[in-house]
Amino acid sequence: TGGNGRGKSSIADAIAFAITGLPFFGERNIDRLSSERNPNLCIDLRFLDDAGQPHLLVRKRQKGRMDVTLDGRPIRQQDLNVLFGERDVFLSIFNPLYFIEELGDKGKELLERYLPDIPQEDVLAELGEAERSALHDKSLLQPDVFMKNLRAENKGFEERITYLTGQKDLASQQRKVAEGKAAELSAKLDRLRREREDLESRQFAGLDMGELQDQLLELNKRHQELTEEPAAVPDTAEIDGRLANLRQTQTNRGTTFYPQKHTQEIADADAQVNALLEEYKKAKRSLKGFKAGTICPMCRRAVTAKELPHVQAELRTLISSIVARGQAAKGKRDQLKEQEKQEEAAFYAEAEKEVDRLGRQIADLEKQRAAIVEAADRDNAANKAALEELVGKIQNLSATQECGLLIAEELARLEECRREIETCTAQLAAVRETLGETPTDYEAQIQAVRQSIQANEALLTFAAAFAAKKAEMLFSSLRMNRAEISLYDVVKSTGLVKDVFKFTYNKRRYDRLSLSEKIRAGMEVSELMKRLTGRNYPQFVDNMESVDDLHNVQPTGQVIMAKCVHKAELSVKIHGQEQAMKQAA
Repeated sequence: TGGNGRGKSSIADAIAFAITGLPFFGERNIDRLSSERNPNLCIDLRFLDDAGQPHLLVRKRQKGRMDVTLDGRPIRQQDLNVLFGERDVFLSIFNPLYFIEELGDKGKELLERYLPDIPQEDVLAELGEAERSALHDKSLLQPDVFMKNLRAENKGFEERITYLTGQKDLASQQRKVAEGKAAELSAKLDRLRREREDLESRQFAGLDMGELQDQLLELNKRHQELTEEPAAVPDTAEIDGRLANLRQTQTNRGTTFYPQKHTQEIADADAQVNALLEEYKKAKRSLKGFKAGTICPMCRRAVTAKELPHVQAELRTLISSIVARGQAAKGKRDQLKEQEKQEEAAFYAEAEKEVDRLGRQIADLEKQRAAIVEAADRDNAANKAALEELVGKIQNLSATQECGLLIAEELARLEECRREIETCTAQLAAVRETLGETPTDYEAQIQAVRQSIQANEALLTFAAAFAAKKAEMLFSSLRMNRAEISLYDVVKSTGLVKDVFKFTYNKRRYDRLSLSEKIRAGMEVSELMKRLTGRNYPQFVDNMESVDDLHNVQPTGQVIMAKCVHKAELSVKIHGQEQAMKQAA
């Protein structure tokens, strides 16, 4: 007991969090379990197992890291789930309001996992002899699926009846059509045979087929002779040889380069000109830089001021001599180059004349060769024309032998009559074969399918009774004092099992109950979960000040009741003990 904010609900959150990692109502946010100034938390949960042995479960959150130990050893959440059951099972037992208010439709799935399996034999034992006899060898683990399959099978049978009825009517109609088709084909066949006989009688009337054959043999013989005659081949070997020689000579003459005759002389003259030019430049430099005291390049002694004019005059005379010799050497070089140029021009002019002359000779020989080839082609063309004329005559005689006196349209009609007669004969044979076959007894097949439908309808009736009885036996596992839970509704007329999830307390919907009624209803559900799962944990009833009557509940284990007492300190009292234990919030 205790006033508001003293920590009663925190005890429930702490127990739930220690075991499942989530608070009392399973919400994900656990920050409200710790102080705003210190997010770290630690919960020590001491409990006795079913053998009375004490244990210590510790869950800590330190700097965002979660650690769990059991009796001092680390343990994973999945291992706790093995010890205490899955989270929803534990919270549905520990918190009477959790199953209804938090799980919602998921509660149906939870119950279905823990509902006991009812053997088929136990259900059949509750039914009549007719049902047991009909269903004893059937698999009815899922009666609704079994009946669904039967209905699907009957639907297939109905479709089969529709198909067989259609086939029956179709077979009758087809026989009438076949009889009419046989008569039609017989009349058409007689008409075609008469038309064919008329055309065949006129085809070769008055023709001497022996004479036609003799003419054809003579023409084939002449054709064979012409075919075996060798084709005229133009004899151009001698001309071709001369042409090849002339073309080669022409190519060689046209690609011959002029042989340089004065190359060395021109090179010598160039060297002489270049040497004189260097000598001239050297003398000019000497004259320009000559003065008294300079070593004379010729006598190898220093020139005095008195001798200077004389020496300079001698240098000028030397320079003039060098210039004269250079001009003479350059003139000789230019003369040699001009001579080389004229001789080269004369060489290429003569080569061009020679190439033209050879070209005229080649043209004359090519004309002669073309005349020889043309003559051979004329002979071959004449032979080909004669062969084509013979082929035309042979084809005409062959056509006469084959077609006779009929024109093209009549001959085409004769071939068409023959093809149609062949087709009509085959079609008439097939129709007569069909008419001679024994017709299928569709009526007997229809009656057999109807009997299968009747047998399935009887099975559906028995399976519906089985489903209703199984649901009745299954619901007995969910029986409580005042609270009721429905997972299925069985339609008695069809045996169809519909999924539902209904919860009532004293026949009233949960959303219309008072808080005390919700607590009492939740405690009955908590006891139901104990019974289905085989687990027995304490029930924590918060807001116990709203409940003054728990006669509808007969708890099978420990009940922790939290009651609000105005402004009272938190106090824990164990039923049957007089001493109160107080603890600061």
